[in-house]
Amino acid sequence: MRIAVFGAGYAGLTVARRLQRRLPPGAQLLVVDESSDHLVRHELHRVVRRPDLAEAITVPLEEVLPEAKLVRGRVSEVDPERGRAVLVDEAGAERALTYDLAAVCLGSETEFHGLSGVEEHATPLEGLRDARAIRDAALDAAGGHAVVGGGGLTGVQVAGELAELSRAKGLGLDVTLVERNDRVAPGFGRTFARAIERELRARDVTVLTGASVESADAETVRVAGESRPYDVFVWAGGIHGSAAFGGDRRPVGADLRVGRGTFVVGDAGVVTDERDRTAPASAQTAIQQARVAAENITRVAKATGTADPAFVAEDTDLDGYRHESPGWVVSVGDGAVAQVGPVVLSGDPARAAKAVIGAGHLGSVGAIESAADVVAEELGWPTSEAVEGVALLSETLDLDRLTETTDPASPSEVEYPLALTGVALAEAFGTPDVDLTLATRLADRQYPGSPARLFDQTVLKPAESVLELATFGVLGGRPDEEE
Repeated sequence: MRIAVFGAGYAGLTVARRLQRRLPPGAQLLVVDESSDHLVRHELHRVVRRPDLAEAITVPLEEVLPEAKLVRGRVSEVDPERGRAVLVDEAGAERALTYDLAAVCLGSETEFHGLSGVEEHATPLEGLRDARAIRDAALDAAGGHAVVGGGGLTGVQVAGELAELSRAKGLGLDVTLVERNDRVAPGFGRTFARAIERELRARDVTVLTGASVESADAETVRVAGESRPYDVFVWAGGIHGSAAFGGDRRPVGADLRVGRGTFVVGDAGVVTDERDRTAPASAQTAIQQARVAAENITRVAKATGTADPAFVAEDTDLDGYRHESPGWVVSVGDGAVAQVGPVVLSGDPARAAKAVIGAGHLGSVGAIESAADVVAEELGWPTSEAVEGVALLSETLDLDRLTETTDPASPSEVEYPLALTGVALAEAFGTPDVDLTLATRLADRQYPGSPARLFDQTVLKPAESVLELATFGVLGGRPDEEE
């Protein structure tokens, strides 16, 4: 029996990792991807400012999928009815691959909406090459303009990194984020979205909402009828399905099954869950669906024997996917905003949550050293601020149980005492969300203008400098000087 996993992103890697431990003897597991590495995409924006992070967020597939046969190639077509896929290699040659069971985890591709010149002139954030190109363009654009089209989480994070890069390098970039809806992060709650916008504006990002990118040329972007010059143009304005499904996101039910023994997972599909709700496109959603797909494929494989899996699957009791979100976290430069249940936080707790999610995913696939590097980058480990943030998060979440889980972001395996408290507060005050960002922002040393940051800059850092000089005087020179 041949079982294929198409794509090795969040969904594909989670499915493959589970299948390689559970498949019956004699089953062959194939993992097909264009790359030989797994990329932790929700940390990709960090490479714009911190290029050294690229190694930490890149995991060789052969290290984490030792039981699978890895096949390099682009999947140009999947026919679920026939159990057949078409692969294209680096030279452009096509070949057919047949399978008995499969998980299609090909993710999504950037949607340019047919806007004149946008695809030609903008850079999407799809891989490391894009992150480096955005960085290079910014470094060459001192005193210039950066425009980010699309105010979803990707656009927010790229705009935040460009603003921080400009500050750190003294570039003087004018960074503008354009979102056609009435708020950034339009797919999320208003409290969460308002907190994100405050973080952006605090870092001197100009936020234009209710304004659409209409077209672009080599020098200008037309926004709401006005031409704006740009030196850096990043596009994060939407997604469409994989070319393997003709550019569409394949509609799929709660059991994720389509056609003859094929399961569609993550952004490759539009999933309607057991409660008839459409699941959002996100890494968190993809990982949750991947667990369901892996369990269903395992059941069909074990029930099949020598029969045709397509027919056995019709009679096999399959699990259904139910969308549950423990919360969301978004980076905004050195800041972050998190929503855990109805509670919205910023500052150290949000940064720690972001670090734990990234490290949790890497740890779940066995990339422990990379997980440690991600924590160090996110929190500035081992500074006192980072330690305090982790301590606060430890009181909020059951971190021991989080690190023990096979996959991160599972509400059934992670307890959220703060979320339960937030539910009680929300019910008491009759509000959908509890906004604690003001309180957390006051103590946030990374938030421009906060009391904690002012105290750090005017009292602590000068005192540290005096102490450092006094120490050097006593020691007779800097500790790193050669004798």
